[in-house]
Amino acid sequence: MDKLIFHNDRILPLREAHLSPGQVGLLMGWGVFTTLRVYRGLPFGFERHWARMSRDAARLGIPIPYSQEGVARAVEELVRANGHPEGMARVSFVKNHGGLWAQAEGHPEADLLIFTRELVAWPAAQRLTLKTSGIFAGGHYAGTKMLSWVSHAAVLDQAHQEGFDDALLTNERGQLAECTSANVFLVRGGKILTPPLSSGCLPGITREVLREILPRAGIEMQEQELGPLDLSTADEVFISSTTREVAPISEIRPDWKYAAPGPLTLRAEEIFKQHVALWLKHAGRAG
Repeated sequence: MDKLIFHNDRILPLREAHLSPGQVGLLMGWGVFTTLRVYRGLPFGFERHWARMSRDAARLGIPIPYSQEGVARAVEELVRANGHPEGMARVSFVKNHGGLWAQAEGHPEADLLIFTRELVAWPAAQRLTLKTSGIFAGGHYAGTKMLSWVSHAAVLDQAHQEGFDDALLTNERGQLAECTSANVFLVRGGKILTPPLSSGCLPGITREVLREILPRAGIEMQEQELGPLDLSTADEVFISSTTREVAPISEIRPDWKYAAPGPLTLRAEEIFKQHVALWLKHAGRAG
C-alpha cells in the first residue's frame, strides 16, 4: 500500500489517518469496497464500479454521502500524489452508525477510504486449487462485495501457502462459482462458458465488460451452470479480474491441466486490451 491515502475529504499520510473502534463497520466488517485498475492515471470503468458499490451498499443498508464524480476525482488525485499512473486503487465505504456497539459521534454516516499501490506481478499462466462449498449461493448477500471478506481472504491465503495463485470455489450445490478474487471461464468447442450469477459468483466488472465485447467480436459466449466434471471437457480455462484482466489457467488441482494460453484465451485478452485502448483514447479526448 502507498504511503498516502484519501480519507473522507483529504489526502494524508497513512500513519496520520485515525479510525475509531466505535465505527461499527470496523468491528463488523459492515461496509463495501471495490478494486480499480488505473491506466495512465485514470480509474478504468469507474462508473461500473460505482453502480455495483451503490447496489451493494443499498443491500447492506449503508448510506454513501459522496458523489460518483467526487470519488472518481479523489481517486485520480491520490494516484497523482502517490505516483502510480499504472497501478491499482481500492475504494471502501465503512459504515459508522448502527448496532449495539456503535460509538461514532462526529463521524459521517460512512467513512470513505481510498488506497493505491503498484500492480501485482502475476505469472503468465496461473494455477488454481479446487475448494468445495466455498460459496453459499442461497444467502441474501451472495455476490455482494463487502468488507467482511475473510471467507475469501483466508482461502486465498491457504492457496498461496500451498503454492497456487488462487482457489476455484464451488457453491453448496456443487457448482463452479468463482475464484476468491476472479471470475472463471471455460472454453469448450469454440464457445466460452461462465457460471451465472445464480451460482453466487461476484458480478465482476471485467466479466461484465467481456460479456459485452466478446460477442460483438464474433465469439460465442454464454452463462451456464457448470460443475467440476466440466473441467475435464474444457479445452481452455481462464479467469478475469480488474487487476489480472484476462489470465490463462494452466492447472487446476487435483486433476486438470491445460495448454495455456489457449487460442481463444489469447483472443479474449487481445479484444479486452483493444477495448481499454479505445477507452483511453476517448478519455484523453474528454480530458
